[in-house]
Amino acid sequence: MKIRSITIFAAISPESDAEQLAALGAFAKLARQRYRDAGVEVQTTRLAADIFPALARSPWAERPGAFTAELEAACRAQGFEYVALGPAGEGMLPRLPEVFAATQAVFATAHIVDPGTGAIDGRAIRGAARVIRQAARIEEGFGNLRFAALANVPPGTPFFPAAYHDGGATAFAIATQSADLAVAACAAARDADDARLRLAAAITEEAARLVAVAQELARTQGLRFGGVDFSLAPFPTAECSIGAALETLSGQPLGDAGTLAAAATLAEAIDQAQFPHAGFCGLMLPVLEDAVLARRAAEGRLRVGELLQWSAVCGTGLDTVPIPGDASEDAIAHLLFDVAALSARLRKPLTARLMPLPGKGAGDPVHFDFAYFADGGVLPLDGEGGRGLLTETQALSLHPRKR
Repeated sequence: MKIRSITIFAAISPESDAEQLAALGAFAKLARQRYRDAGVEVQTTRLAADIFPALARSPWAERPGAFTAELEAACRAQGFEYVALGPAGEGMLPRLPEVFAATQAVFATAHIVDPGTGAIDGRAIRGAARVIRQAARIEEGFGNLRFAALANVPPGTPFFPAAYHDGGATAFAIATQSADLAVAACAAARDADDARLRLAAAITEEAARLVAVAQELARTQGLRFGGVDFSLAPFPTAECSIGAALETLSGQPLGDAGTLAAAATLAEAIDQAQFPHAGFCGLMLPVLEDAVLARRAAEGRLRVGELLQWSAVCGTGLDTVPIPGDASEDAIAHLLFDVAALSARLRKPLTARLMPLPGKGAGDPVHFDFAYFADGGVLPLDGEGGRGLLTETQALSLHPRKR
């Protein structure tokens, strides 16, 4: 288990000064050192804001790429590897491709379920689909690593791209890279229930170490501790593959019958573990970040609909999903409607981070020179996105099923 990110949430605005960023950077450096002293590796420190409302009212509104390039440089100078700007509203959403083209470490999102009303926002869905299509031209599709559509995702989630600030006092939260705990629990277990119990105990034990350091930092430094997102995030090696744990549980290749039950078992272990929750606290199935998921994608065993189905019982939605480069805006929008509908009916936080890859079609191999990605394959995206009633929908209210 490692810390994927110590994420600091702060009120950053176009008027923020170097002194504020320096203070936040100093806390990030201190937190990293405290965890190192406790024997826990910290991979990154990150800064998350909610900057677009203020940016839209500022002189920078017509030059968001230039502003975010300057902000990125200032944040990196203070030791932050990545910066999340938060959700872009209707006015700023079309400018996100400009932001991504001007930066390398800046992330942003869009709400496709209205946080105030809970209604599915058809206009935002179509805007997000357009951003995904345009961002596919950046770095041969890699630009979409830094964009996600959000459905019922609250502030304070430490995983990127979803992270954004709630507007209150400065806070921090921990995101883990912990799929290795699931691999170990499943390898040692007698049966699926024993694996669940072993994993819950391991998460509780590891979380106690993380929380003890975090609470001491909060007490001495005056920042609010927002909790731990103990989603079982993988790394593209066999010993840290959530896909490997799922296949041990089901006894079948990922995608065959039993995969959903295996995913639900691991998610239940997270629910039963004892720790202060932040963010998703679910099972992450990022296709290109997991060695087994990526391999099964290359073998043609995975489909987008199955990934979304599994997220109903466990996870965070669709993450780093490579799709054909010629996928239309309408086809992408229909998939985002599916994500939003599942989230609305389950009242469950979900995201969609889709990666159309120019010049590639279903089944083509995928390779990026990026430490967090494994080689995979392009997943088919069913349907051409024909015009239907969803296409004309501005707002759609769906409520959880009554019991």
